[in-house]
Amino acid sequence: MTSHLMTQRLNIIGGGMAGCEAAWQAAQLGVPVTIHEMRPKVETFAHQTGDLGEMVCSNSFRSDDDEQNAVGLVHWEMRVSNSLIMTTADKHRIPAGGALAVDREPYAKSITAAINAHPLIQVSYEEITSLPDDGQWIVATGPLTSGALAEAIQGETGAEALAFFDAIAPILYADSIDMTRAWMQSRYDKGDTEDERTAYLNCPMTKIQYEAFIDALLSADKTDFKPGEKAGYFDGCLPIEVMAERGRETLRFGPMKPVGLTNAHEPDNKPYAVVQLRRDNALGTLFNIVGFQTKMKYGAQKDVLRMIPGLEAAEFARLGGIHRNSFINSPTLLNAQMQLISKPNIRFAGQITGVEGYVESAAMGMVAGRMAAAEILGRELPPPGPDTGCGALITHITGGAVAKTFQPMNVNFGLFPPIDTVKGGRKRRKERYKAYTDRAKESFADWLAM
Repeated sequence: MTSHLMTQRLNIIGGGMAGCEAAWQAAQLGVPVTIHEMRPKVETFAHQTGDLGEMVCSNSFRSDDDEQNAVGLVHWEMRVSNSLIMTTADKHRIPAGGALAVDREPYAKSITAAINAHPLIQVSYEEITSLPDDGQWIVATGPLTSGALAEAIQGETGAEALAFFDAIAPILYADSIDMTRAWMQSRYDKGDTEDERTAYLNCPMTKIQYEAFIDALLSADKTDFKPGEKAGYFDGCLPIEVMAERGRETLRFGPMKPVGLTNAHEPDNKPYAVVQLRRDNALGTLFNIVGFQTKMKYGAQKDVLRMIPGLEAAEFARLGGIHRNSFINSPTLLNAQMQLISKPNIRFAGQITGVEGYVESAAMGMVAGRMAAAEILGRELPPPGPDTGCGALITHITGGAVAKTFQPMNVNFGLFPPIDTVKGGRKRRKERYKAYTDRAKESFADWLAM
């Protein structure tokens, strides 16, 4: 260990996935860390507990395919970095048909226990309301940054934080679902085990049922915006009623697409649309409606969602909601070390930087934690190469994106430098993606060895 060098403590604001991952990485390198978490003393709209690493929206980390999917590649990069987030996710994994989904409550409790048990990590439960002038800090407050800290960030940067609205999907009790109407099947029977191949619960709709559902969505009472707020949604997390407003067939080509599924009750009758539900806990007693983020008022949600075949008697453990998410204009404010250009003792990590998704947020925490630890230990660690999943994200948020139109971004192969020896086009996509991930793994391993 390098305890003789430990003259400085790393402070992290925020105990979500990015903050916990940053703390874990730095502590594993021998740097003492304090996580400053305002919950449960200061509550947010979306959080339900005071646990660290709580999942507030979906319980899915999305695709786990590290050869053909960019987010699966980031899973791989985090696993080889001894990521706390990924190790805990693997421990609490539940079937999800090729995706990585977790039992959310024990997952967060395990994150909390691991952080509290680490000898170099302290947790201080208080709200930080300003940007400190001294010491090494990482701001990983996520999309629900407190008002006071958001004002401090705006005061320092001289720019308003950008904002969008993020909607939460409802969760319902499994025993309230009519299984004479619904059936269990992953799309295209994807998965290596029977549990994976039957990880999703499917509710079929005829054309008449679908049209009536769309009419009800469009006419339902919605949550009103506060004066001066603008509905700048992130396109990867649109409320279902907003999708319906974009065209009556939009949902049928999105979360309600019927492809790759066969109705077990009527195999010869192809559904016009299908609503999918995914297990939300290991017991299989809770299911969330996939892609059904909503800003409908609570009473309207129950009425409209009970129009779905199989959900006529549905009982809800949590209804959907909507909250304001804030993020900074990172391309104008951060350097390649993820430091605030005007105040380099402060790094930003996680969703507040303009990455979207649990995996991307945690990955940015992982890299920021390692870079901050390296600085405290007296050296500089460059960011991962732009040909890696983590590096592609950092490149995007620190200069690769156009600042004027900067919006939250999931990791995708469009952020990666092209490979000249592999041709483009849909027919070569599988070969191209494999080339991207092979190159990324080699590059990321070189970065870890620095």
